[in-house]
Amino acid sequence: MSSTVLVTGGAGFIGSNLVRALLERGDSVRVLDNFSTGFRGNLDGLDADVVLVEGDLRSYERVHAAVRGVDVVYHQGALPSVPRSVQDPLTTTAVNIEGTLNVLLAARDEGVRRVVNASSSSVYGNGGTLPRDEGQSPDPISPYAVAKLAGERFCTSFSRVYEIETVSLRYFNVFGPRQDPNSQYAAVVPRFIRAIADGAPVTIYGDGEQSRDFTYVANVVEANLLAADAADAIGAIVNVATGGSETVNALADTIGRLLGREVEKSFEPERAGDVRASWADISLARATIGFEPRVGLEEGLQRTVESLLGGG
Repeated sequence: MSSTVLVTGGAGFIGSNLVRALLERGDSVRVLDNFSTGFRGNLDGLDADVVLVEGDLRSYERVHAAVRGVDVVYHQGALPSVPRSVQDPLTTTAVNIEGTLNVLLAARDEGVRRVVNASSSSVYGNGGTLPRDEGQSPDPISPYAVAKLAGERFCTSFSRVYEIETVSLRYFNVFGPRQDPNSQYAAVVPRFIRAIADGAPVTIYGDGEQSRDFTYVANVVEANLLAADAADAIGAIVNVATGGSETVNALADTIGRLLGREVEKSFEPERAGDVRASWADISLARATIGFEPRVGLEEGLQRTVESLLGGG
């Protein structure tokens, strides 16, 4: 049975991949985006299928207009990037906390069935043991991580106080098609692919031995679809990842191998706010939403290379 859904941040990297999956399964899709970090080109070819509401998450009026009449909200909209939040914590906080609160208030006021909220592995910080599991106490370092944790807590609160169904998904280092390689805040995978393809050195902050659970975007999209309907997930917070660990140095080497290129590494000082090690326990996601990562790291990197460089 099809639903009417809203994807906040639907012109962004993850949001636009999610929009396409929702359309493929027959949902009526609405997108809210202000194009501050998303791109109209990410929605190319979808004009006839998507209702676009242009607006900022910080405006309750625009959020309310976008939410009116929908069954499920997939809240992907945010101001991403740890480094950006370190440079401008005020704007990051306003968009990511006030914006999430506006989504929840509008969902409450319009009787939305469920809100699926995009959170981040950054909330764990450097505390606790590896792999990270949801029972660990969060220890956020960057302003971005603090804001994402606040968004989770608001979701849990609204589930308890207003009986709105919410689920928060803690994403671990998502990569894939439509991820911008050109922003000064670009994620590591598209930056590395572009640099190695161009024969330029890859910039690594720190010693490159920091580890991440790199997660292909199709896995994240699948987790969102599952979370929207899972009966046992109401009020839950779950990790979404592959459950593996890869160093940044090894990531660069793998991309070089896929491209058939030598990799030159340029090391810069470690960035403020960065986490040393991040690796997920995904057993709770398996149990609560039936999640299973279908695309591994190397296959995901190959797909991303083909998409970014036009080879497929």
